[in-house]
Amino acid sequence: MGVPRAPGSRRALGALAAALAVTVSALAGCASGDRDEDGSGRPAAVRLPPKGAGFDYQIGGAYPPPRGVRVVSRDRSDSPAPGLYNICYVNAFQAQPAERSSWPADLLLRDGRGGLVVDEDWDEPLLDIRTPAKRERVAKRVNGWIDGCADKGFDAVEPDNYDSYTRSDGLLTTADATAFMALLSRHAHARHLAIAQKNTAELAGLRARAGLDFAVTEECGQYDECGVYAEAFDDRVVDIEYTDHGLDAARARWGGRLSIVRRDRDVSTPGSAAYVRAVR
Repeated sequence: MGVPRAPGSRRALGALAAALAVTVSALAGCASGDRDEDGSGRPAAVRLPPKGAGFDYQIGGAYPPPRGVRVVSRDRSDSPAPGLYNICYVNAFQAQPAERSSWPADLLLRDGRGGLVVDEDWDEPLLDIRTPAKRERVAKRVNGWIDGCADKGFDAVEPDNYDSYTRSDGLLTTADATAFMALLSRHAHARHLAIAQKNTAELAGLRARAGLDFAVTEECGQYDECGVYAEAFDDRVVDIEYTDHGLDAARARWGGRLSIVRRDRDVSTPGSAAYVRAVR
């Protein structure tokens, strides 16, 4: 089952990542428009999120969306919000603690001494996606979760921890990450779901190779990365900020173009003392 992810602890390297992403985009020759057009490879039934729409991030628990919200992201264990554009959160690149024992031991990434490589912020072992055969096996399970999102009526899927390779002690590469994401993208599209890039600004230029349709970002205003995603995804970006400063920065430059919301870091529900939601 899903658990809210750490928003602020997995940031790309800000301006450096942005510069790299723009460079990679240029090298890859990736066009930044929609890929809805003929020859895009995306099924016609895949629907992209509206640009600049009211957004709410509810991966910590579902609740009635506030007035003006047209796009909402919820955990795969929850149901979509009726009448809205719904994004389904899936932890795709790491094993959550409660599910660790259910993964085959050889699909958990291990170092040269046989020890698990763990995301210490969340006590989550990284999944081993170093070979085509292992990527296929991991994808089979994650794609089952994606099937669940489709069966519930979600419009899109948000696979988290695309940037796990940065926590792998050099065992995983960007090529491993994009190849695995491409497997998820093909399956999502076959189920008529759009698929989002989650954070990882340095790989935004590889969106076409990975088969990604839009972006879900955390703190792109705070870290001055919104422009990277806006260029790569033609403004189809939903952004979550966790500070007032980040919200102000995002809205000052991108408020008329991107979908932006301020949430508390626990992504809590109304009634909780920690709950914060603002759009200004």
